[in-house]
Amino acid sequence: MSTAPKITLDETTPDTASIFFEGAFEVMHWASLKAQIETIIIKHKKVTLDFKGLLSLDTFGAWQLAYLWRSLEKNQKKISLINCSPDDLTFIKELKNFDIPEAIILSLEKKQISPIELLGKGALTAMGKFHRIIAFLGEVILAIGSCVRYPSSFRVKSFIKYLDQTGVKAIPIIGLVALLIGVVLVYQGVSQLERFGAEIFTVNLLAISVLRELGTLLTAIVVAGRSGSAFTAQIGFMKLNQELDAMKVLGLEPMQLLVVPRVLALMIVMPLLTVFCDLVALSGGALMSMQLIDLSFSQFISQLQSSFQPSTFWVGIFKAPVFAFAIALIGCYEGLQVSGGAESVGRRTTRSVVRSIFMVIVLNAFFSVVFSILKI
Repeated sequence: MSTAPKITLDETTPDTASIFFEGAFEVMHWASLKAQIETIIIKHKKVTLDFKGLLSLDTFGAWQLAYLWRSLEKNQKKISLINCSPDDLTFIKELKNFDIPEAIILSLEKKQISPIELLGKGALTAMGKFHRIIAFLGEVILAIGSCVRYPSSFRVKSFIKYLDQTGVKAIPIIGLVALLIGVVLVYQGVSQLERFGAEIFTVNLLAISVLRELGTLLTAIVVAGRSGSAFTAQIGFMKLNQELDAMKVLGLEPMQLLVVPRVLALMIVMPLLTVFCDLVALSGGALMSMQLIDLSFSQFISQLQSSFQPSTFWVGIFKAPVFAFAIALIGCYEGLQVSGGAESVGRRTTRSVVRSIFMVIVLNAFFSVVFSILKI
């Protein structure tokens, strides 16, 4: 285990002073090491640097030793080094001719930042991110408008491809999740309502929950984890491979080629996937109802028809394309922010999924409040 560095000054003779170095001269001990060196004041003409107790040395420790050596030479001291390994001596001599960058010094001094300053920096960072996302939103809207104005610029093949990837291939997982949710809702509803003799109203609970909230919300969460992450990874790797730069050189616009087809495809398939999710969840609830409360299928349909207004269904359908737009926008934006290497792709993909799900929940809460105020 590394030990803290220690610098000892021995001034036993009138003409000669010895400086003994002990412990680990490493970056983790930068602050204490710097403070010790700055307090050394030598009045003697001859100085001996003894490295016998030096346990370990990294670049930052060598910087400080080189700084001390250089300072002594500037004060016209005669320097001699003892008990220093050849490698360490060569390393320190090389660094003695250079000055450490000021930015590194500031980063290592661990300046104390007040809570107000931290709050200000966080606010500025958030405002910068918000500004970039709004700018990207504007670019997407302009690109969609350009495709409407000039239909020949719209990539039909890419659009159909993403319809298949985000819609058709998502049906199995959405169907499975919806079926289980329908079963769970009915099971929990019956277990709570049977104590009041109101098991039949489990159908009402199922219909309103699925059609108004859960159908759209579950579909959006699955799509965010499946398609949103795929958008980020695909565009991210294309950027790393410099394919986006190649498109620009060829006169192609990445926004129209990559972003617009994905956004429009997802906005179209999301309402359809929501309808499918609603149907499967209601079917699962119907099967569970017939098992738990001896409800026939015709009785289930009759109770279902009287349990909700048409507006309940259309509220869920209205939210679907809005959620899809948010998911596609975040997925494509994070993909275009990839830089560096494969690690950046993984980090941006994770961020894309988390932000998409968070935004979906925020939008869902917003719509719930608005529709409640409007009494829809």
